[in-house]
Amino acid sequence: MYTHWFSSSRRVFFFLPCLIIMLSACTVYENLAALFKEPTVAVLWTDRPEFALYAGYFNASQSEFKIEAEYLELPAQKLTNTEKYPDIVAGSWLKSTSTRSLFKPLDDLFKDNLISQPAFYSRLLDLGNIEGKQYLLPVAFNIPALALAQTQNRALSNPFTIDMAEIKELGKAYNIQRNGTFTRMGFSPAWNNEFLFLTAILFNTSFREASPVAWDTSALERAIAFVQEWIDEANNGIQAEDEFTFKYFYDPPTKLALSGRILFTYMNSAEFFTLTEERRSGLDFRWISEQDTIPLIEGTVYYGIYKGSKAKKATLAFTQWFFQEKTQRLLLETARNSRINETHFGIAGGFSAMRTVTEQVFPQFYPGLLGHMPPADFLSPPNILPRNWTPLKEKVILPYLYERIRHKSKDEIRSLERRISEWNRLNNPYQ
Repeated sequence: MYTHWFSSSRRVFFFLPCLIIMLSACTVYENLAALFKEPTVAVLWTDRPEFALYAGYFNASQSEFKIEAEYLELPAQKLTNTEKYPDIVAGSWLKSTSTRSLFKPLDDLFKDNLISQPAFYSRLLDLGNIEGKQYLLPVAFNIPALALAQTQNRALSNPFTIDMAEIKELGKAYNIQRNGTFTRMGFSPAWNNEFLFLTAILFNTSFREASPVAWDTSALERAIAFVQEWIDEANNGIQAEDEFTFKYFYDPPTKLALSGRILFTYMNSAEFFTLTEERRSGLDFRWISEQDTIPLIEGTVYYGIYKGSKAKKATLAFTQWFFQEKTQRLLLETARNSRINETHFGIAGGFSAMRTVTEQVFPQFYPGLLGHMPPADFLSPPNILPRNWTPLKEKVILPYLYERIRHKSKDEIRSLERRISEWNRLNNPYQ
């Protein structure tokens, strides 16, 4: 009996270590499986708050994957100074040299018919193509426009666009002076620094990424000379314009246009379509163009997937969901029903880069676009610009243009080259 107990005990003592080893192996296996299991949650960085809503709609539409949207003011800059990358980025300035290398090619989306390549504006799509591979998909864009009272639109020659010569001519003809002082003025390029910049773009100044930025100096000088001549010929010089501005511009420019005090006011498409309904209903608009070209506002929104993302199925599912006409129609409808469209225009703050959506769906939500749809062949995307373009433009380039039109000689003020060099030295932490 003792022998039997001893024999059984030996079997038990032998079995227990084996059981422990087996259980330990199972635990290790489970841990390893969990470690290598593909994440179902994808992180999205964006400078467009609308994407937080889009992520929420996607999450509610299915239960398999989840998108966590994080708002960053400058995601393109964050990408060059981080140790933890997102899975998806939707924002501006992603095409700069320092950021575009971080994304994976998306050509298989087209090859597998998960997304329709012909649905996009081709020139916008081409800008996200690098050395024959589609690394970025365009999301949204905006267009420069002139707004005017509907009662004044009979004088315009074209239902879609207006060029610089016509703006100058109609503005000058609209002017009224009493006792040497303007009481009504058609338009001044000096009223809006963004219009000065737009003029430089239409003169092919061609700002582009370099170290940090390059441009065509002679084209910029021609643009400035054109504006100075315009101000002198049409409005009796910058002093007369400044006096008129000081006297009457206590009201918003759109209100001045509706009252007849001025003829035109400059704004972009997002600004126009987020005006209050009461104000917008009395206004008409034209896209600003030159020689069959409408330059798009810089900051066009692009979409990319980080090349090191582990959440492949989640990023694919969200990408395929977002770039569908039916999805974007739903997003526009939801924005209208919740009145979000009163403060945020269209898709991600602009026209959809999917041509089918902008041309066929947008007019249903923005009736003012009927008869005003921008000609697709006219749309001209901006050059690739540095990731810090927004502060560089606001702090250096626009103030320079403002000063230049007030000085006949460029030698009277600091050069643009010197200003950019000084600003970049003080504000570029990545040098």
